[in-house]
Amino acid sequence: MKDNTDLLFGFHSVFEALRAEKRTFHSIMISKKRTGERIEKIETIAKDRRIKIEIVDPNVLDKMTEFSNHQGIAAGTSFFPVKSAAEVVDQIGGNETPCFILVLENIEDPHNLGALIRTALSAGVDFILIPKDRSAGPSSTVSRSSAGAMEHADIYMITNTASILKSLKEKGVWVFGLDADGNKSLFDADLKGHIALVIGGENKGVRPLVKKECDFLLSIPNKGKLNSLNASVAGGIAMYEALRQRNDIRK
Repeated sequence: MKDNTDLLFGFHSVFEALRAEKRTFHSIMISKKRTGERIEKIETIAKDRRIKIEIVDPNVLDKMTEFSNHQGIAAGTSFFPVKSAAEVVDQIGGNETPCFILVLENIEDPHNLGALIRTALSAGVDFILIPKDRSAGPSSTVSRSSAGAMEHADIYMITNTASILKSLKEKGVWVFGLDADGNKSLFDADLKGHIALVIGGENKGVRPLVKKECDFLLSIPNKGKLNSLNASVAGGIAMYEALRQRNDIRK
């Protein structure tokens, strides 16, 4: 593929990217051995938008995707578009419905990032913020891990997490960091107002400089022998606790 072209593969990634219309499609490659309703859906959308469709031998897709599970389909597209986290700060304030911001602090595993993004879209998160450096980004791997959900997300890139949190606090946002050693239970926290939920990376959690900007450090009660959860699991629990509390104000 060209340097300025991303390679999506797998049905959900390609189909959801077509539906979301955030990317420019250069071509779609379909294995000559793949047929059926799912492929027909993609072909219909592609023909309506005059996107080039190529019927190729399966081993062409095998080589392009380095023998990944491509499900007989791949697409050359523009890279996923991202925005600046400064835009989020500009949108916060006033008496509007309380916002829910998710800050993913150095999540390095693209599968965890994909799972967190998929959960965020289901749990009512308004803004997803990801560090520009030292973190997995919105790649084709993340798209596959999210079963294509990433294609519908608005993702904002951070250059300095602590600085962005400080700016959000000045706009009236309460910042909650999820931390295994947090001194307040997630289930005792008030998550109904303007909030930013910070999920730490798999290895080091929330960094010290970022912790300093958190108004509260929340822990998830644990009755087992292990003292921590996978980042995407912990994040999912926290997001849905916030959704549970915020249901009344969303109606």
